[in-house]
Amino acid sequence: QVQLVESGGGLVQAGGSLRLSCAASGRAESGRTFSSYTMGWFRQVPGKDREYVALISGNGDNSYYDDSVKGRFTVSRDNAKNIVYLQMNSLKPEDTAVYYCGASWLWSIYGSNYDYWGQGTQVTVSL
Repeated sequence: QVQLVESGGGLVQAGGSLRLSCAASGRAESGRTFSSYTMGWFRQVPGKDREYVALISGNGDNSYYDDSVKGRFTVSRDNAKNIVYLQMNSLKPEDTAVYYCGASWLWSIYGSNYDYWGQGTQVTVSL
């Protein structure tokens, strides 16, 4: 079973930066390795559905961002360490949410296609 653990969340003022990390451990039942998975960052606020923020392909060559974060957030991964990152710059109050990382065999923005999830990390952006 694959475990994902996010870290790096916190309270930051608008305009500030945070870097989230998602560390993967364990082994998928299928035998697939970390580098086989698309990794996605999603976020959720109370009362709303979880929405995707950014994706990165297994080898790190491709990434995709929601329009709301494009130009401000950067997703990257280190497959040697089994870690995926989300660098968040120019943060806005509307970025406040619980951020989750997920692992999927598919290239997908839909959370239902993700096989594994972390527990989430809170990001709060104040004015």
